[in-house]
Amino acid sequence: MSEELRAAIIQDDDTGRVLMLGWMDDEALRVTRETGFVHFFSRSRQRLWQKGETSGHTLRVSEIVPDCDDDALLVRARPDGPTCHDGSTSCFTPWLWRKILRRESESDDGSYVSTSLREGTPWLARKVGEESAELMVASLSEDDSHVVSEAADLWFHSLLLLRSRGLDPAAVEEELRRRER
Repeated sequence: MSEELRAAIIQDDDTGRVLMLGWMDDEALRVTRETGFVHFFSRSRQRLWQKGETSGHTLRVSEIVPDCDDDALLVRARPDGPTCHDGSTSCFTPWLWRKILRRESESDDGSYVSTSLREGTPWLARKVGEESAELMVASLSEDDSHVVSEAADLWFHSLLLLRSRGLDPAAVEEELRRRER
């Protein structure tokens, strides 16, 4: 390939969240503009591909804005489902959520994540209740390090509960943004 590749930063047109980074050559940019769906040049496969061609999770273009040097693009798009190959809303997912997804996919019998997810939503709901009570008690009578420790337990188990329900933490962020408006 003799053409230069441009970094294409994909941003959710509704939320402003950065979803992913891909690479576009001139053909990918032309096909993206013609079809209204995001296309990239795959460096590993050395070919043009449409985002979502296998998963069905396409990106519908709202706007394409080149940077000041015309060597990078901001593509505002509307996603049809999760953007990341791991099922997350964004490829820029917090490390803890990514670790939960990885442990779930590995189905390691010794993993606390896998075991907890197998226990299911009712078990995790009770666990979140328990961790919430522990945080409440710690915040009234313990030192800050214990409060932080209990908050971490509650946060972690809340993420597991979301996963057990098939929800992404991005849905919580979106709800908080909605409330702010």
